[in-house]
Amino acid sequence: MKRVIVTPNPYRDKNFATARRAMDILRASGLDVRLCLPFEVDKSYELPRDLRFSRLDRELPNADMVICFGGDGTILHMAKAATRHNLPILGVNIGTMGFMAELESTELEQLSRLSKGDYTLDKRMMLDVSVLQGDKVLFHDLCLNDAVVTKGAIARVVHLSVKCDEVQAMEFGGDGVIVATPTGSTAYSLSAGGPIVEPEANNILVTPICAHDVASRCMVASEKRVITVELTRNARRNAYLSVDGGRALRLNLGDKTIIRKADLTTKLIRLQERSFYDLVNMKFRQG
Repeated sequence: MKRVIVTPNPYRDKNFATARRAMDILRASGLDVRLCLPFEVDKSYELPRDLRFSRLDRELPNADMVICFGGDGTILHMAKAATRHNLPILGVNIGTMGFMAELESTELEQLSRLSKGDYTLDKRMMLDVSVLQGDKVLFHDLCLNDAVVTKGAIARVVHLSVKCDEVQAMEFGGDGVIVATPTGSTAYSLSAGGPIVEPEANNILVTPICAHDVASRCMVASEKRVITVELTRNARRNAYLSVDGGRALRLNLGDKTIIRKADLTTKLIRLQERSFYDLVNMKFRQG
């Protein structure tokens, strides 16, 4: 019997109404279902007493797949944990755009197909992100969408140098830079003027944010390249790194943010045969 982890965002799925309907469908189709929270909730949040929650870290090693209920942020958060355990993930959108979600909350009946193996896997490239201070590793993480180096909340420019395989690619002052996967091309990178890239393309996108330099434009690099971002020598202020929208890490002069294609690949479960361009048109019409 296949074991499925259901991870609803408690702030999106009120009283876990969508997750409850989904679990009924999954169990009726013969699947072993475990309910877990995708992240720790605020201490003031009261979980329903009629639902039994398991710990995610205990269930992941023995699971076959993960179903995530929420917006893109929830799916991104769960994608890292699922990928590290080589588990495919299916997103159910109860957020706003839900670009990575396969189903809307009105399409839950299709979940019954999972027990029959009636689905395909869509492999998505990830990025490996490290921050080095000399030979010391200060930070390491994976991302499915993007790694963003910004000026922070202060309304002043940050001066950055971007290298590709140790060759200077651009240097500018501005609000920051986004290094994204094709999956992340429809997120922050797009808002900053970057192109939409098919997920199968396996490129690395480098998109300056409000660069004060007409020569600095979005760059689409090969998956084989290594991107290095650091403060320029004349930089007077710190920068901040955020990976997939996570907590910001302060970067100091001399720190190097090194970004390359990760060895791991996120696997998204697909139940519907549709073109990437149909998805783009549908989501942006809704947005």
